[in-house]
Amino acid sequence: MTGDWRMDRIGAALQGENPTVLRRLEAGFAVIGDVQFLPGYSVLLVDEPRVQRLSDLPKAKRLAFLSDMDQLGEAVERACRRLDPDFRRVNLEILGNTDPFLHAHVWPRFEWEPTELVGKPVWLYPHERWSDERFRLTPQHDPLRDAISSELDRLRSTV
Repeated sequence: MTGDWRMDRIGAALQGENPTVLRRLEAGFAVIGDVQFLPGYSVLLVDEPRVQRLSDLPKAKRLAFLSDMDQLGEAVERACRRLDPDFRRVNLEILGNTDPFLHAHVWPRFEWEPTELVGKPVWLYPHERWSDERFRLTPQHDPLRDAISSELDRLRSTV
């Protein structure tokens, strides 16, 4: 792959060149989010770049993708609960309004979030949170990456 892996996240993952990949799952790739203002934010990318929506997949693969989403959500929940006593819950969502490929967002939510945002969708956070360099994925997030990856491994070993 040449150029910026962000321009083709799935292609880069298939070629082993997407640095955000945590684990290869049955129907996709578990990746940690580029932005971490809610530590543990992760995404499940489908493993077929041309698939735009869940309904584009054959039924068996669709169910596998949803199962992968469940596993990633549980792994994020377990890791965040262990690392932050103020962890509350995980929100799962498949949107597809911006990126033209099937993916699912896994958002951990915490008690320390601003009162006016804690009960609202993450997308209502101010734009600055999404672009602030303090929240960019860096090596400081390696313990979080490792925790989520370890939980994915544990979950997959019990299947």
